[in-house]
Amino acid sequence: MGLRWYHFALWGAFIVGLALLPELVSKGTLRTIIFANYLAIFAISWDVLSGRTGYISFGHPFLIGIGAYTTAILTKRFDVPVEISIPVAVVVTMIGGLIVLLPALRVRGSYFAMITLAFMELMYQLVQVIRPDLTGGTRGMSGLPTLTRGAVNGFYLSAFLMVSVALSMWLLMRTRLGTALSAIGMNEESVRGSGLSATKLKMVAFLLSAAIAGLGGAFYVHYLGTIAPRALFEINFAFTIIVAALIGGASTIVGPVIGAFFLTLLLEYLRPVLPGAERYLIYGGVALLLYMYQPRGIYEIIQQGLARVRRSS
Repeated sequence: MGLRWYHFALWGAFIVGLALLPELVSKGTLRTIIFANYLAIFAISWDVLSGRTGYISFGHPFLIGIGAYTTAILTKRFDVPVEISIPVAVVVTMIGGLIVLLPALRVRGSYFAMITLAFMELMYQLVQVIRPDLTGGTRGMSGLPTLTRGAVNGFYLSAFLMVSVALSMWLLMRTRLGTALSAIGMNEESVRGSGLSATKLKMVAFLLSAAIAGLGGAFYVHYLGTIAPRALFEINFAFTIIVAALIGGASTIVGPVIGAFFLTLLLEYLRPVLPGAERYLIYGGVALLLYMYQPRGIYEIIQQGLARVRRSS
């Protein structure tokens, strides 16, 4: 797909809007949007692999956890500076995830989904029983070094990271690589018949997905200052990532960002009414209705609206 001037105009408006946000909302809302930024990064990571190739992952927190635990252990146990531990965490996520999950790419559909879910559960169990002196066991770790102080600084850091990931992946997926990855999702046999290596393309998608997940997990844990297996390897976390990508618009990169903000703000505004887990039932119902109305997500609804505006002008 070709690039148009209005694409960059929309990106510019989005970036300017984010930059002005601390002047327009309260500190509490800003902290909520920080979580939306990190959820957007995780949803983009899922979208690069699952949204494009059709290999649906139910265990994406597995990759996020590798990055988060790697930097947490390095900084907490070995006093490695954060500026070194985060790049190391990204590399470890790519290598560790590739070694473990690459064999799973030989299968697809429900089998691939179940394998990824199994690895997430395996990771949850391993960090609790293997070297708890390093991982913190069931309690996790606290007192991790943070990168910023205050809601405003934390917001700008998360927003910069999210925009950098989103814009770079958006541009990359509009190249021949993105087209080839989408072709795998539509008909993998046709990709093989065209002379392209589907295995290599899937490997590229997985490495990109793992790198983004590791990067997001590493920054996220240094924003929180704590890490706990129960919160990280929780099925609701994986469910939220997938739903954010799907209702925003899978295979678009922009859609997962929209979905992440929509879900995070929806959950936050439901908190005073439904403080417990019931909120997830409500947003699940909203997500289902929206998905039934427009299977291609909020992104497609916005695209249709913009198309009408351009035709009328």
